[in-house]
Amino acid sequence: MSIDEIVKECDLLSKLGINAIMLFALPSYKDDVGSEACSENSIISRCIKAIKSSNKDIYIITDLCFCEYTSHGHCGIIDDKTQQVDNNKTLDILNAQALIHAKAGANMIAPSGMMDNIIISLRNFLDKNDFQDLAIMSYSTKFASAYYGPFRDIADSAPSFGDRKTYQMDFRNKQEAIEESKEDEKQGADILMVKPALAYLDIVNEIKKQTHIPLAVYNVSGEYAMLKYAQKAGIVDYEAILMENMFSFKRAEADMIITYHAKEVLELL
Repeated sequence: MSIDEIVKECDLLSKLGINAIMLFALPSYKDDVGSEACSENSIISRCIKAIKSSNKDIYIITDLCFCEYTSHGHCGIIDDKTQQVDNNKTLDILNAQALIHAKAGANMIAPSGMMDNIIISLRNFLDKNDFQDLAIMSYSTKFASAYYGPFRDIADSAPSFGDRKTYQMDFRNKQEAIEESKEDEKQGADILMVKPALAYLDIVNEIKKQTHIPLAVYNVSGEYAMLKYAQKAGIVDYEAILMENMFSFKRAEADMIITYHAKEVLELL
């Protein structure tokens, strides 16, 4: 959506009773270091300011990552020798990107790149720059999943080489997935997250039992698209399955749900 259309959408959401959105940027220019992400006049910065000038009640959560901004589609700076993401160099640029979001008026930062120590790095950097009250929602347990396909297509953010398995979670490894969320809680995250949602409700429930802060689930693009295509094919009771999915997230004890179905769910409720 263009910025003017997002402003209109936020007004509609407010009328429906939805008071929070999550923004992902689709820049027109991409390079190997994601330079657009660190511009004071970036698409995300301009969008935040436009929304806030029109609707101060909308709570804006911003995605903090590089995959949408880089020509190679990876979530950070690539080391020339190893052709792997350089974790520490990426942390520095994520800090700079977060500060731009904060200055523009974001209410919460959501780092999605799965870099080691991103939460403590962000928390310290934001605190030093007088944004002690800016909340952080951690993508604390984000799996290397095939469910992200439709988003990567629309954002043109699929890796041009290799994959993201070196920094995203192995979907077969339950214990490490739980430990990742526990570690981000220790580092100062305000909200934890499991992504994707539907195939990982056992992880959601176990993390909820072992942590003490709010837990979100991200009902991702592949999950959304499958249900939409089933609806178009006329092979399922779409509304019934949609609500069954939503209540399964709550039954697993998720405190909040990030979903493309949000407007439809409100209408059904």
